[in-house]
Amino acid sequence: MSAPVTDKEKRKQISVRGIAQVENVANVKKSFNRHLHYTIIKDRHVSTQRDYYFTLANVVKDHLVSRWIRTQQHYYETDPKRVYYLSLEFYMGRSLTNTMINLGIQGACDEAMYQLGLDIEEMEEMEADAGLGNGGLGRLAACFLDSMATLAMPSYGYGIRYEYGIFKQQIQNFEQCEEPDDWLRYGNPWEKARPEYTVPVHFYGNVVYTAEGGRKWVNTEVVLAMPYDNPIPGYGNNVCNTLRLWSAKSPLSFNLKVFNTGDYIQSVLDRNIAENISRVLYPNDNMFEGKELRLKQEYFLCAATLNDVVRRFKASKFGSREVSRTNFDLMPEKVAIQLNDTHPAMAIPELMRILMDEEHLAWDQAWKVTTECCAYTNHTILPEALERWPVTMLQELLPRHLEIIYHINHLHMEQVRAKYGDDAEKLRQLSCIEEEGEKRVNMAHLAIIGSHAVNGVAFIHSELIKKHLFRPFYEYWPEKFQNKTNGITPRRWLLLCNPMLADLISEKIGDDWPVHLDELAKLKEWAADPRFQDEVMKVKQNNKNKLAEYLKEATGIDINPCSLFDIQVKRIHEYKRQLLNILHVITLYNRIKKNPNAPFTPRTVMIGGKAALVLHGPSEIIQVRYN
Repeated sequence: MSAPVTDKEKRKQISVRGIAQVENVANVKKSFNRHLHYTIIKDRHVSTQRDYYFTLANVVKDHLVSRWIRTQQHYYETDPKRVYYLSLEFYMGRSLTNTMINLGIQGACDEAMYQLGLDIEEMEEMEADAGLGNGGLGRLAACFLDSMATLAMPSYGYGIRYEYGIFKQQIQNFEQCEEPDDWLRYGNPWEKARPEYTVPVHFYGNVVYTAEGGRKWVNTEVVLAMPYDNPIPGYGNNVCNTLRLWSAKSPLSFNLKVFNTGDYIQSVLDRNIAENISRVLYPNDNMFEGKELRLKQEYFLCAATLNDVVRRFKASKFGSREVSRTNFDLMPEKVAIQLNDTHPAMAIPELMRILMDEEHLAWDQAWKVTTECCAYTNHTILPEALERWPVTMLQELLPRHLEIIYHINHLHMEQVRAKYGDDAEKLRQLSCIEEEGEKRVNMAHLAIIGSHAVNGVAFIHSELIKKHLFRPFYEYWPEKFQNKTNGITPRRWLLLCNPMLADLISEKIGDDWPVHLDELAKLKEWAADPRFQDEVMKVKQNNKNKLAEYLKEATGIDINPCSLFDIQVKRIHEYKRQLLNILHVITLYNRIKKNPNAPFTPRTVMIGGKAALVLHGPSEIIQVRYN
């Protein structure tokens, strides 16, 4: 079974490369003691592991803030084109170890904690998972932020600061039970609230004509969007970009004359209604529900973010918040808005509304700016996942935007007619308004119409959307469609997760591979070297031993670390084929029962994942798996 891990091996799990300088270790120890005393306001006699985690996080943040400020100063000085990545999900995970690695201070922090008699791995376990996503879509957003910072690309992530992230899963009586993920219970040491950039977001109301003949959205209900900034450090380049997450706040001010009446108490209680917008992440992966709260979340993100984008574009002069740029024809040269799936597609009519109603641009100019700024990433071809909002809901919640969507579609249909004539089927296929049954807005069609580029996330996926899902649009606009095969950041998923393998790679090919992954091809010259093969297998076996030890501790189950580990961990869904995997396990079991003396390879199968709450199939897969 798994061998016990020695103290030396535990420390080796962090890194053995880049030995920390003595003065760096001394500085970390001094800073740690200072933060424990002045920030946490405790001493070593009463401090908990969580106190030590928060203390170390503040020490690491001290190394981060000057880079963060200098990066933003540099962007304002040079006024580059900025990327705005809009996503309703950012599956960030934990930040402490990743930040230490990217800043190059992991060795010093590890050694300092060891000298202070503290276990850095136990401290890392105290960090709450920033689980603000469901799966691939949210994790892709997180990986992109890391990559853009490492490439020194002027970029900003924009999302929602959900108070409750993806649910915690418990298994009771072979069934999934969900518990809320109160990830902010103890606070988040990485975020910085920016109340000075709070912006109003409007809902409901009606639309009237202005004296100049324009349109104006009036009698709205207002919710405030308050930003919280999170640092995104690049790897070894001193760049630190920003993930800005919006939190919903009530705008209600209280009339003290009604202090002693029920109206006052009720008005305080009603604040929760507005703040519910950022309360919880919808836990459904690849499933469209059509709930009003979800539409509110989507528009809340788009409205707050575009207010920020336009403000930053206009106040381009370094060190000034005053308007210094009013020519919006220049906006596509300075702004790239990437829509991560259709969830932020309301950014298209919202940008049109801002440009026309607030900045007084003509329709044609506003539309040119909007389409040149926006691009759309499609994530799924599943019909049940595609967003199609009822017109009645949009009419009530966002009446001005529905007007704009109708006009976008009207002008688009005129262009389609010019190409195809009165071909009713072509007009139906290329419209973003669905007329069959309850009238709906197809958000994917709106995103394609309002963007200059559309991409899938893998070659086969991009081909499928061209040949099937969006075939009429591809035939109409072939130049819009691209492929962007998505990857993962090697900093978190190799350097951080598998430090012993990372050390072995670096010993053979140097330290450039975390930012130039094609360097891994150099390992080919070692592929046939028996000694290198042994070293790789030793790393692999050590990792398997650790997993076996963890499973014994967490579940009480002993597994054979020398068996083949067959692991599938992802969201549970019919199309992800967990059921097929289970049937394969049953088949293997039946073969062993039928012929116990056959030469079978010992195999340990591990299947893990969370099921979407609205789907019965995935929940039943969990029951089958346990039975």
